[in-house]
This record gives sequence, structure tokens and C-alpha cells, in this order.
Amino acid sequence: MANPEAYELQVIFSRIHRLKDSIGFTDYSYRLSDSSYFYPASTVKFPIAVLTLEKLNKLDTLDRHSRFFVEGDTLVTTFAQDISRVFAVSDNEANNRLMEFLGQDAINNELAAKGVGPVRIAHQLGEHSYNPTTSPLLIYLNDSTTTPSKPIVNTAPQPLNLKNIRKGRGYYEEDSLYMGPFDFSLKNYYPLSTQHQVLKRVIFPEAYPKEQQFHISKEQRNFLLNAMQTLPREAGYDEAVYYDSYCKFFLFGDRHDRAPAHIHIYNKAGWAYGTLTDCAYIYDTDNGVEFLLSTTILVNPNGIFNDDDYAYEETGIPFLAELSRELYEKEKERLK
Repeated sequence: MANPEAYELQVIFSRIHRLKDSIGFTDYSYRLSDSSYFYPASTVKFPIAVLTLEKLNKLDTLDRHSRFFVEGDTLVTTFAQDISRVFAVSDNEANNRLMEFLGQDAINNELAAKGVGPVRIAHQLGEHSYNPTTSPLLIYLNDSTTTPSKPIVNTAPQPLNLKNIRKGRGYYEEDSLYMGPFDFSLKNYYPLSTQHQVLKRVIFPEAYPKEQQFHISKEQRNFLLNAMQTLPREAGYDEAVYYDSYCKFFLFGDRHDRAPAHIHIYNKAGWAYGTLTDCAYIYDTDNGVEFLLSTTILVNPNGIFNDDDYAYEETGIPFLAELSRELYEKEKERLK
């Protein structure tokens, strides 16, 4: 906190007011700026998962349990399984399959139509594929018959012109070190204010007019909320590898034991290029404490990108955990 500029720290905290049948918010922010770029990493998977459900809701022939595989791949999955993987362990390949289903242009356009922005989803995750044309999905009509979806041609991304779009003093590319700032101008852009907008619309859709809501059914929303709060072990992953806080940095992110049963965190976190981001609705069923919190922090002390030498465990996650605990305690005290 003594040098927030070096950590590119941004915070949004929303106090929740419940008045009979209405929901209200008091929003507080710290160093929030849409024009100051940070790499959003896996947080982009949240709107992709929501928009997948919305698109399925518009199709008579598909639902989230429909089986499919991507042309050129052999893994057969369902939309429900991939959405669950996205939240439980932040699976990149699951996200990329959902992007093949949606296409980048549709993601950006659908968010803009709901008044959600600014945002620019430009590439898949992992290998950062910028291929503007999606691969067809082979969708099962029954146990043995498949039908292909049509490829979607998307707009090629243009360079972003934002503050901090070039970062650091050097970067690795194919095992070679290059001195000079690392350029993020073609990468995904999903600022903290936009992440908070998406979270609010999912957790509290009734706070928004119909045209600004995600058009998913009550049953789809319940599935989504369950996926958002499910811990890896509850989704069948090895607890020794995927501990409870694996994708949940707030409150208990700096612990590897089991999370308290009365604390429910509905979130999507992301970490890459030294940047940690979490966007969450936190609800304590025992004490009635609830709030929304979105935070991003850069922890790359040596200023070199792509060297996998980031201070996630030493600095970033402990900070996010402690910040959220302080806010939790203040809300708990306020409610007494």
C-alpha cells in the first residue's frame, strides 16, 4: 500500500443494501481506471461461460448437456462440463472450446448490447490463438450421429492504445530474453469495472432493466451460481493438487486447508504475466455478511515477463487474502 503504482493496484468494493424486494449498492473504488491496462488472464472466462448459456437458451436443438467435440480434436465433452471446469480449476482448453462455440465478435457485441464495457476479447487462452475463424464443433444428435456447426469469421484485433499497455524492462520469447517493454496491445482487455458489471448482473439481475440482464433461465442461472462457488474437490479434482483456495484468492487464498463451510465465494479469478485478479461475491451464511469485491495487482519484482518468476505466493495472494479479510471484518462489525 506504500507504493500502489508499482503494483498497478485497483480495487472495487460494493456494499449491498437489501430493501424489501429491491437491491442497492454503495460502490467504493481505489485507483480504478479503465484506461490503465492490466492483463485479465482467466477472468475473461466468466462472461464467456455466461454467454454460452445465453446462446444455448436461444437454440431449440441444444442445451448445456449436449455432447460435442471440436473438429481436429478427440475429446468429447458437454457445455456443462466445460463451464464447470472453467470455474473449478480455470481450465484453458474448456474455455477455448466455448469460444469456438461463440466467436470473439459475438462475445464483444453481446456484452456491449447489455451496456457492459469497455471490453475486447481478442484471443483464446494458453497458446493465445488469434485465429479470426473458429473451428467447427461436431455436435452429437444421438449416440453416434454428429452434425457440424458453421465456422465463425471474426474481426482481427487492432492494437489497444492504453496506459501501461507496454510493461516491464524485458521479456522472454522462445527461450530468448529481449530487453525492452512487453507489448500487451493485441491481448484481451477486460478492465476491473467491466468485470464488476458482469458480476453484479449475474448475482443480482433484478437490479438491472431487462435489456441489460443476461437472458438465461432460472435453472441455467442456478447451475452457473453453483459452478461459481464449487470447490475443486467438490468437482472431483485431487484435493492435494487443487486445494480449496486454488481459484479463490479472497479470505483464505493464503491457506491450503479446507475453506470454512459457512463462507460462500462466487467468483472468477485469473493469474498470468505476474498479474493476479479476482472478482467475487462473498456471502457468510452464519453472520449475514455479504459484499462484492474485485481487485487486481501486479507482482513482477524483476520486471521481466514470461520468465515464470512472479511473486504470486509471496506477495500477491497474501495481499488479496488480507485485504478481503479486513473488508469482511469491517462489514461484520457494521452489522452488529
